[in-house]
Amino acid sequence: MTKNDIPYCPLLSIGSGGIDMVCTQDKCAWYMANVKKCSLYIIGYNALIEANNNKRPNNS
Repeated sequence: MTKNDIPYCPLLSIGSGGIDMVCTQDKCAWYMANVKKCSLYIIGYNALIEANNNKRPNNS
């Protein structure tokens, strides 16, 4: 397992002095086991997709 394969928790890592805290996955209320992702990651990803879609010019 490489360093890039280890999931980090964005909430626990805040204020930890630059040290990334490892995700506890199934033990975390923010973890969505059905998609095996943190809900904060999904919120951020959806916001990025929406922002990118808003940058595209309308062809109407």
